[in-house]
Amino acid sequence: MPRRNDSDRGQTYRPDVIKTFCADSEGRLIDFLIASMPEQSRTAIKQKLAHNQVMVNGAVTTQFDTPVHPGSVVKVNFTREFRTFYNRRLKILYEDDDIIVVNKGYGLLSMGTDKIKDGTAYELLREWVKWQNPANKLFIIHRLDRDTSGLMMFAKTEEAKEAMQYNWKNMVRERKYVALVDGRPDPEEGSYRSYLAENSRYEVYSTKNPEEGKLAVTRYRTLASGHGYSLVELSLDTGRKNQIRVHMKDLGCPISGDRRYGGKPSPAHRMCLHAQTLKFIHPVTRKLMEFTTPVPISFEKAMK
Repeated sequence: MPRRNDSDRGQTYRPDVIKTFCADSEGRLIDFLIASMPEQSRTAIKQKLAHNQVMVNGAVTTQFDTPVHPGSVVKVNFTREFRTFYNRRLKILYEDDDIIVVNKGYGLLSMGTDKIKDGTAYELLREWVKWQNPANKLFIIHRLDRDTSGLMMFAKTEEAKEAMQYNWKNMVRERKYVALVDGRPDPEEGSYRSYLAENSRYEVYSTKNPEEGKLAVTRYRTLASGHGYSLVELSLDTGRKNQIRVHMKDLGCPISGDRRYGGKPSPAHRMCLHAQTLKFIHPVTRKLMEFTTPVPISFEKAMK
């Protein structure tokens, strides 16, 4: 995870100065850079390579003999090193000036609590955007439970955050989850609706009383079954807290590993719920954005 070093602190922020070159022939990177930047000495170019200031086709390289091919895109940062975001439990799938879409691993909190402040998805990404520019901000748009993996979206401006949150039902066109559940749903496909309420222990439960809870509707479809488990695709007509977890319990097929809501210990050693698909209207460009991630391998192994 990148961090600003001591020399970055207390200094006036300088925007990156990046030059982009496109190769039209085969060759070594060092020779291409010398030909592309005749004003730079060979020593200066080697220093930029050594300090991670050269990128080839989106990957930082320090090797002078890295091959370049016709069409290769070479970028040189004249201000500072290129940095890439890396965390084993959080992967950036898309980023622009307004939003960030990530694939969050299970066991990682979306944002801090009274007891845990650091090491959350929000803090990791906030540190990343602050490194890019100390004036940058980050806002949570929606959350996933700590033990739910999959797609999440963050906003980098208040305008983008408000556009998504205040018009969520119209902006978000599709959200799909996959879950490994105990048993086999009967029927194998359908929808389930109830009113969800929360008790003093912060446990969500279903009720038939509309005055006691909020309406929740979950649609489900069984994709495969085996060895006492089923892989189920789920989509939400509403977005209530713990909605999928409670509804699968009500259907007699709790999510594997979800002990809070009746699940048995999971062969995958986790709560087996994954946010797989997210389709939405970009809050600024208004383009349709769609992201999808694979079904976790551990879910499929459990049925085999």
